[in-house]
Amino acid sequence: MKALLSSPTDGLRSGITGVVLTFNGERLLDKCLASLHFCDVILCVDSGSADSTPEICAKHKAKVVYHPWRGFDHQFRFAETLVETRWFFILDQDEICAPALGTLIQNAIAEADALADTPQNAAVAFSVGRKSWYFDRFIMHGGWYPDHIFRVFRKGFVEFYQDAHIHYRPLGLHEHLGGPGAELVHYPYMNFAHQLTKLNSYADQGAEALRAEGKKGGVLRGIGHGLARFIRIYVIKCGFLDGRAGFLAACHGSFYAFLKYVRVLESSWGKPYDRQ
Repeated sequence: MKALLSSPTDGLRSGITGVVLTFNGERLLDKCLASLHFCDVILCVDSGSADSTPEICAKHKAKVVYHPWRGFDHQFRFAETLVETRWFFILDQDEICAPALGTLIQNAIAEADALADTPQNAAVAFSVGRKSWYFDRFIMHGGWYPDHIFRVFRKGFVEFYQDAHIHYRPLGLHEHLGGPGAELVHYPYMNFAHQLTKLNSYADQGAEALRAEGKKGGVLRGIGHGLARFIRIYVIKCGFLDGRAGFLAACHGSFYAFLKYVRVLESSWGKPYDRQ
């Protein structure tokens, strides 16, 4: 832990800030920001949107700050420096916070603030549940659900780090909030093309993380990891119970694993183009 818990006299305002990283998020941003009505402040860190994102933010009286994109971890660290309340709640621009979860968050941070002078008993972070829509339904198997993720933090008590995905590390006690009906609702993809665009980016980041760790890639490793991932998602974690959506999700998950290990092998691709 960085320090003892801050007390109600720590110089920060009581309450909670809703933090959203935005970039061309008009598809769901209106519903996303509307679901943050329980927050005292809404803060959007934008990386250069060219759609109606700024207008949607203005509609919900969100504070918008531009910050060039350098990865999720950098964006969140920057966002935290702008938070002026004791707590903040991270919501992705393609997520909606259920009203029941918002009420639970408010109650939880009020209870934690009441214990702020006894840090051994006070939580500094809360995880929440999330369900995700894929193709034609919410995926309830295959490792997709229940998806417990840390999203509520006391300022100064979380570390952000990234490999292929963003991770949040609470620096102190943490608890879980919510359940069915009191969770985040996630709509990650518009269509298969959108999913493949994201998958391509994640595969590049995953391959870079493997190289940084000194791990080997290769075609056979890609096939092996891809097959193992499909079996884990579709068979071991019962993805088959989600019908054709479960099969498609398992296939795309397998393809991601294959690409990640194959791309560790990145070559010259002909450069400097002097071969005849």
